[in-house]
Amino acid sequence: MSVLDGLGAALAAGAVEVVDLTTPLSPRTPVLRLPEPFANTVGLSTTPVSRYDEAGPAWAWNDLHVGEHAGTHLDAPVHWITGRGGRSVDRIEPARLVGPAAVVDVTAQAAADADFLLEPEHLEAWEDEHGRLPRNCWVLLRTGWAARGDDPERFLNADEHGLHAPGPSVAAAEWLAAHPHVSGFGVETVGIDAGIAGGFDPPFPAHHHLLGADKYGLTSLRGLDRLPVLGAQLVVAPLPVVGGTGSPARVLALVERTAQEPGA
Repeated sequence: MSVLDGLGAALAAGAVEVVDLTTPLSPRTPVLRLPEPFANTVGLSTTPVSRYDEAGPAWAWNDLHVGEHAGTHLDAPVHWITGRGGRSVDRIEPARLVGPAAVVDVTAQAAADADFLLEPEHLEAWEDEHGRLPRNCWVLLRTGWAARGDDPERFLNADEHGLHAPGPSVAAAEWLAAHPHVSGFGVETVGIDAGIAGGFDPPFPAHHHLLGADKYGLTSLRGLDRLPVLGAQLVVAPLPVVGGTGSPARVLALVERTAQEPGA
């Protein structure tokens, strides 16, 4: 049996589960809001073309109006000035979009402090416990923030000082960008940077360092609590928008069930 035949059989038998990590995209899905004088992107809106009526008696379809960086989406290098000469979303090699998931769980810290910062020592402790990050991996930061996803105000968590949400420090962003095995960094929050990262040096260091190093971002993930620390395979499927700085994406994880799990 070939490797792919074995995977197909495992999927059919339920030994491998497909876990959807994507936030459903609707007009209520929260999107990042920048302060003036900066311009903002749009969320999703739809315009009906036909719906089993005189405009199309046997079919329904809609026109979509949506920002590249709405909902669960991928950040391509050209999204940031440090990656302006790099890849647009259509030029990302497909092999970079499929790879091992490495889950770093900081839910307790984020529950205690909405401005919690991931530091290199957290990542080094992870490697000390679980081994070197696997090649071509996606580091996924589990913070518990996905539980806020159906409440836009709690999810964005903004006040007069700006957004408050966990994310990497400048040093952690540099660490991830320099790690040769990391393809991308994913979060449950609205952006790959901490809410207060606009005041860092450089501002928004995850964007600055990761996208400048030809690495990619994923935002607004859900279901990270259903993944093992290691062992899942991530499939990231953005639209190949020509010249795009990013794209809404469907993000799936292939997770092997253990014999003790119900239905295994």
